[in-house]
Amino acid sequence: MPNGKGLELAGHGFTPAVARKITDALAAIGATGKSGEITKVAPVTGMKAKIIIGVGVGNLNKDFDAEALRRAQGNAIRACAGLRKVAVVVSPSVELLRESTVALRLGAYEFTSFKSKGKATLPSSVVMLVPAPVTAEQRASVDEGNVIADSVNLVRDLVNTPPNALPPAALANAAKDAMTGLPVKVTIWDEKALKRDGCGGILAVGQGSANPPRLVKMEYAPKGATARIALVGKGITFDTGGISIKPAANMDEMKSDMAGAAAVIGALQAIARLGLNIAVTGWTAIAENMPGGNAQRPGDVLTTMSGTTVEVLNTDAEGRLVLADALGLAAAEKPDLIVDVATLTGAAVVALGARTSGVMGNVDAVRDEVAAVAGRAGETMWAMPLPEELRATLESPTADIANIGDRAGGMLSAAVFLREFIPTGQPWVHLDIAGPAYNSKAPYGYTPKGGTGAAVRTFVRLAQERAAG
Repeated sequence: MPNGKGLELAGHGFTPAVARKITDALAAIGATGKSGEITKVAPVTGMKAKIIIGVGVGNLNKDFDAEALRRAQGNAIRACAGLRKVAVVVSPSVELLRESTVALRLGAYEFTSFKSKGKATLPSSVVMLVPAPVTAEQRASVDEGNVIADSVNLVRDLVNTPPNALPPAALANAAKDAMTGLPVKVTIWDEKALKRDGCGGILAVGQGSANPPRLVKMEYAPKGATARIALVGKGITFDTGGISIKPAANMDEMKSDMAGAAAVIGALQAIARLGLNIAVTGWTAIAENMPGGNAQRPGDVLTTMSGTTVEVLNTDAEGRLVLADALGLAAAEKPDLIVDVATLTGAAVVALGARTSGVMGNVDAVRDEVAAVAGRAGETMWAMPLPEELRATLESPTADIANIGDRAGGMLSAAVFLREFIPTGQPWVHLDIAGPAYNSKAPYGYTPKGGTGAAVRTFVRLAQERAAG
């Protein structure tokens, strides 16, 4: 890191002489210590390591925070490609130990399940070095970080799985498998149960596919918990756009349209493993949006679980239709808060870019709470408004509401649509993760190419803070 007088070694455990040798070696080949910089040098006298990798974190007195640390350590572990085992000098702080664990685990993630000869290239063993003795609190912090990282990486695996290997029934079963051995009750609705319960949105979206839709409810209710939240995720296992078909370019990435449902699954798993004292119910509305002979058409009218009728003007605005049913079911249980998460609109990417999620809701203070929690968890989210004038753009001459409005403000009007399915007085927040859920470009920090696991850390942190009161 730069300190105004050159480089300074931020790690502990080195003698002054060894520390000086390391900084001299780094400086000799042009290292500056700026954030994100990776510099490799040969080992110096007094060290047993085969190679030293210096990671820039910026100015510790100006630029440094937990996210800077996470990104630096993610960069570091990715720079270790080809090495089987590495040792990382980390802060002994209980808080930062957890964040280091998360960052190193996430940075070392690779998806090789479908490579016939694929082997992981990143380290399979990472040792974190802290001054002795290691305390119980430090070990607990590392354990917590591993639980969170496990769940984020589970979500990445689900999002990266090819759509032919993850139709709706398979994703529903994956949710059940993720809760094995945990105090979580899992209920799965098949197409017959969806029809019985009037889930017309999920059924309409899924009717064009040979793979029928599903709805999953995951209930974690520890004894004595008084706070209750519901998490609702969009699970479109592949989105062609239906009859309103998408352009062919990059359509392969539409396997990620179930990232919201995956995030709910991952979050429930982590919350239950951590034993948080809060009741959390997860809902995932799962369908495949295909242009088959039985597909819904532009102009069709469907009836959602709440009885609200919707005119489908564009079959590619399907996520809001499956969420309408799931939100209605979640709201019927009157939790303290409902948060839905979805790769809902391309407009979110236009507005906020590929790394920032939009946060909307019917209570500004609660919306802002969730956005702030996301920041503390290390995820970038931005609070957005719900302009009342956008409701008029959703008017339909033949149904209670249309599924799309004007193109301008598309992210916001999608949220306004979802608000129709939230009863008065029920706090609700909507997360549009269309940008951050899938990284189409090169890896950065602890974020790989492909599925990212967006929103899991926010949900876990939200549950922790709500449980603490």
